[in-house]
Amino acid sequence: MTTGGPRFVTFETKASIGRSHIADVCVVSSMSVLDELDYLPLGKRVRLHRLLYEHGPGNGRLLILPIDQGLEHGPVDFFPNPESIDPNFQFRLAVEGGFSAIALHLGLAEKYARPFAGRVPIVLKTNGKTRIPPDTHALSAMTASVEDAVRIGADAIGYTLYVGSPNQHADFMQFRRVKADADRYGMPTILWAYPRGEAVERKGGRDSLYAIDYAARVACELGADVVKLNVPVDDHKRRKDQPEPYTSLSLSLEERVRKVIESAGKTLVIFSGGHKIGDEELFRRARVCMEQGAAGLIFGRNIWQRPWDEALRVTEELKRIIMM
Repeated sequence: MTTGGPRFVTFETKASIGRSHIADVCVVSSMSVLDELDYLPLGKRVRLHRLLYEHGPGNGRLLILPIDQGLEHGPVDFFPNPESIDPNFQFRLAVEGGFSAIALHLGLAEKYARPFAGRVPIVLKTNGKTRIPPDTHALSAMTASVEDAVRIGADAIGYTLYVGSPNQHADFMQFRRVKADADRYGMPTILWAYPRGEAVERKGGRDSLYAIDYAARVACELGADVVKLNVPVDDHKRRKDQPEPYTSLSLSLEERVRKVIESAGKTLVIFSGGHKIGDEELFRRARVCMEQGAAGLIFGRNIWQRPWDEALRVTEELKRIIMM
């Protein structure tokens, strides 16, 4: 079991995680996550230190609360818990629950963050779209700049990239410009890497191992510091639709998670909770992700779609799992 953070970092004792061909384990009990990310310039290192060690669970782990769903999904996501339509609910939850950061769009930051300034880091989403048009040609337009992130005191930016969309060429070029600004300002970049488009659906679907594994590698290749991924699923009926050799892979959940983490290289991986699911399955997924070397979790609806006391209870259990 790890004691210091994601995949390549500290182990008190030698351990074997997953299949031997998937991971080589280092024994470096005093090394931090940031020591392994030796490419980071000073500004990014300072801001990531805040996220990984000074807020949230700490010890090189992340627990991020996203509230970008109002733009991406619409008000429908707030119906299960009517209080959650007020962003003050999520800001209070992020502070009192002890999250590493809250992720949101510029308008919410400008209108609601002031009373919580300095108490919880901000991840500013820089692009977005609605779900009204179909995802067949998905592309998220720019909604904020890296300068906006600096101006509001954010500690990282978020960018959604649709891997496999027919518009990915425009997405790549847009992200390149954002990343250049982020590098210039020393701002860590978190990539929401989402497989989308008809070609993806024909090759096993957006949450297949093939698609998620590809998205993880794209994040590393494009230079993201952190990548947000969905947990890869194994749909036996659709496995044959994936390109070789994925059609012949029969991996457990643990092995699938470990595989995509390895594909991400030096890009830290955080896993999404997705739509609201039952507690038992939620905690099982969280436990698997952390045990297999994830840098953390980014759970939104599975937390803030609950009443206040229940949201805090789930948060505390997730933090316990993260720190195991």
